Amino acid sequence: MAPSSQRPVAYWLIACAALVFTIVVVGGLTRLTHSGLSIVEWQPLVGTVPPLTQADWEASFAGYRMTPEFKRVNFDIDLDGYKRIFWLEYFHRLLGRLTGLVFLLPLVWFIFRGAVRGALAWRLGGIFILGALQGAMGWYMVKSGLVDDPRVSQFRLTAHLGLAFIIFAAQLWTAFGLLAPSGAGASGAPRNRLAGFALSLCAVIFVMVLSGGMVAGIRAGFAYNTFPLMNGQFIPAEIMLIEPWYKNFFYNMATVQFVHRSIAWLLMLLVPMLWWQARSVPGVRRPAHVLLGALGVQVALGISTLLLHVPIPLAAAHQAGAALLFAAALRVAHAARRASHDR
Repeated sequence: MAPSSQRPVAYWLIACAALVFTIVVVGGLTRLTHSGLSIVEWQPLVGTVPPLTQADWEASFAGYRMTPEFKRVNFDIDLDGYKRIFWLEYFHRLLGRLTGLVFLLPLVWFIFRGAVRGALAWRLGGIFILGALQGAMGWYMVKSGLVDDPRVSQFRLTAHLGLAFIIFAAQLWTAFGLLAPSGAGASGAPRNRLAGFALSLCAVIFVMVLSGGMVAGIRAGFAYNTFPLMNGQFIPAEIMLIEPWYKNFFYNMATVQFVHRSIAWLLMLLVPMLWWQARSVPGVRRPAHVLLGALGVQVALGISTLLLHVPIPLAAAHQAGAALLFAAALRVAHAARRASHDR
């Protein structure tokens, strides 16, 4: 059991992870609704206050009318339409600011009270720095869509998504360690094959998330909307059309989607294998059940999103499912690592 002084810290970290999860989902919605480029300035403090007067709204809309997205995509949008996309992006940025405060203020309080000290304090400080970098990365991503092409860079989008998942994982892993400290310390390598397998599976899921960012970045989900084959082929003929060959993995819709599908197929093999190995391990069996169920839901969401040509509710649910699947895998990995240390 965790010491009574550590449990509040763990619960606070889980709440912070829930906020990061919410930001990931809302961020997906801003991308899917083309709202992410509606605010053309990054003002971490002043930007907390939205336009309040008609003149403020007109000035904000004038800035948007200078962007490539307005000139090439939303050229017929009026002020009311602009307000609709503005509020979603504003809410996304406001959530980011709120998450930073929810993390920083209790952290200072816990340090002052002595509940957080030493290596834990340094680790949590590092997580806060990652959160600040995430805000800067978000603006760096948005800037790429305000210059010539009304689309953000797929590389910056993927980096923004990946950093969010790293923060999410760091918060959850630290919370798990505080709730189950015996054998769940930060140091020491996993001592059995199951723990190593589970950690490797977390890495595969993270790579799948990154590949999903690339799919979203070049809108590869709108191509090859068939399953299990890609327009009648397991490996589409267009997979290596671009020269030099390595650019296909970043710019070719066929290749990017094929990589994402291949990782999904790999997970459909690895997760049941892990579940089978964990079925008789106390403390790991139940998290493994959750992981297997999360994979089934995520695969169903992914296939449905593809076949129905990326409807917004399903696509947002698919992104949320990726975070939940990752969280479930982290829980299994931590439980397996603890079980190996308790031997």
